[in-house]
Amino acid sequence: MPKPRSTLATVAVLLAALTSCGQGENGGSGGAGDPDLPLTGTHWTVGAVTVDGGRSPAPDGARVSFAENGRAQGSTGCNHFGAGVAVTGATVTVSANEVTEMGCPGDRQRFETAFLAAFTGPLTGTLEDGALTLVSTDGTRKVELAAEPSAPLRGTTWKVEGLVSQDTAASLPAGAEGKARLVIGADGKVTGNLGCNDFSATAKIDEKARTLTVEGPAATTRMMCESPRMTLETRLYELLDGPLAYRLDHRMLTLTDGAGEGLTARAEPPAQ
Repeated sequence: MPKPRSTLATVAVLLAALTSCGQGENGGSGGAGDPDLPLTGTHWTVGAVTVDGGRSPAPDGARVSFAENGRAQGSTGCNHFGAGVAVTGATVTVSANEVTEMGCPGDRQRFETAFLAAFTGPLTGTLEDGALTLVSTDGTRKVELAAEPSAPLRGTTWKVEGLVSQDTAASLPAGAEGKARLVIGADGKVTGNLGCNDFSATAKIDEKARTLTVEGPAATTRMMCESPRMTLETRLYELLDGPLAYRLDHRMLTLTDGAGEGLTARAEPPAQ
């Protein structure tokens, strides 16, 4: 796995999300006698953060979820983070923990920097109609969250976001971002794009064993593209030629072969 770095801001982000989940239907900051916010069991997508009047929309994939053991984890839309969380009424206090150090495109890196810098210290949450707002004591920092449903394996458009090699995650080749995607149909047919060419294949899915086995090489179109996209396509074509283990984590799909080589993909929002 990427080398973690200790970052109080990272933990703060997680706690902020947790605070939102716990907020009761009436919202507000609550008094000393109010029950603690229930933070577990909900996944939150980050919509935007505001720091000193500057609002920054979040990239796809920015999210937070909370566990019953006082831990929170998620993604800034670039790196993953984890934190310890303490909740008193509507106030969430974040303790420093870790954030990965994967290199990201400039816009995502800028948002991550703002996100981690914005969410430190105690935050107060207000929840209304599935939208959660977390605000600092002085009101200069705010994070906007929304409850998000999990994505099913079948029928979802999965956009490939990264490559996996055993315990190490890596970005896609520069210039190939946002190109590769796949859809697993109810009949087991897998279709999409490998980064340059469209493809189709048939797969056998064992939901109990959490395996997806591609039966035979994928059929593809034969268009030529620039080098980064062709490099990604070659890697994905090789990966899809055989059995894969899959893991679903809310709206993230990970596919790996027996050697631990694979990909990560995120569910695209349904068409409006």
